[in-house]
Amino acid sequence: MATTLRQIPLSCSGHTRPVVHLDFSGITPDGYFLISACKDGKPMLRQGETGDWVGTFDGHKGAVWGATLNFEASKAATGAADFTAKVWDPITGDELHSFAHKHIVKSVQFSKNSDRLLTGSNEKKLKMFDLVNVDAEPVEISAHTSNIRCAMWCSNDKHLISASDDKTICIWDVASKTEIKKITMDTGTINVDISKDGDIMIVSHGNKVSFYDTERYDIIKTFEAPCTMNSASLHPDKTCFIAGGEDLKIYKFDYSTGTELESYKGHFGPIHCVRFSPDGELYASGSEDGTLRLWQTTLGKTYGLWKCVEPDEAGLDNCSMSEVTAPQVIKVEL
Repeated sequence: MATTLRQIPLSCSGHTRPVVHLDFSGITPDGYFLISACKDGKPMLRQGETGDWVGTFDGHKGAVWGATLNFEASKAATGAADFTAKVWDPITGDELHSFAHKHIVKSVQFSKNSDRLLTGSNEKKLKMFDLVNVDAEPVEISAHTSNIRCAMWCSNDKHLISASDDKTICIWDVASKTEIKKITMDTGTINVDISKDGDIMIVSHGNKVSFYDTERYDIIKTFEAPCTMNSASLHPDKTCFIAGGEDLKIYKFDYSTGTELESYKGHFGPIHCVRFSPDGELYASGSEDGTLRLWQTTLGKTYGLWKCVEPDEAGLDNCSMSEVTAPQVIKVEL
């Protein structure tokens, strides 16, 4: 009788406190990479396809709330409770720059050409730091009336997006520093991501996940989820999206209909962040339990450390792959 393949996630240990944010690089000649922000103050860099530890960035003196890599994985940045945003060399682990703030830095992101760093903080301001002339004063936008939860570049760096505890998402024109649009949400627990092609803004808010176009920032669709969702991410081909939150499960939904496709309970604490890899072959989740987990988008496919075992190798002659249970079909080689 045919049985369903079981999802076997890769668990990436090393952190000692909740993992609150993660980010993938683009695909480089050396593959792609994953950075994680953690309340233990020790952001970590990993090989994206396998989760193998590459290094830890040592220098913050407080919880790290935001972490990011540029597309080429040639620069990393972190934001922390020690009121600083730092830029790092991922090859050597050296700290390149440290930018002082007046409050906790919650979000960091590089511009497309990596010459500027955007930060969002509990100062309620957006700041753009010039990485070519690091001594220059940052460009500032007084963006919100409460703490900024996340901030990012959009529309080929012509726009900024910021989300705040004041229950608003604001879109800003970079050249004029003026507000283009304000979207009022039903909760201050907001997380924002952008699709790989930059065309869609993904917003998790309460028990909903909403999608907006990034031309006029009009809403495309909204789906209700089974619980409060802290983070969501859209697959690069836009066939599905993932979300994770308070019930410890990670969900995969059909993007067209919102139908739940899969759900898995692998973490032992609420999920704070989820992201698809740049090739869409896996997705990562970070949790209150202090771990990162990597999940296969297509079960049973040989990829990274997931190795498909042919039926005859497992001693199951005359048995097709679809007829084999997951522990017999897929093994994780660590």
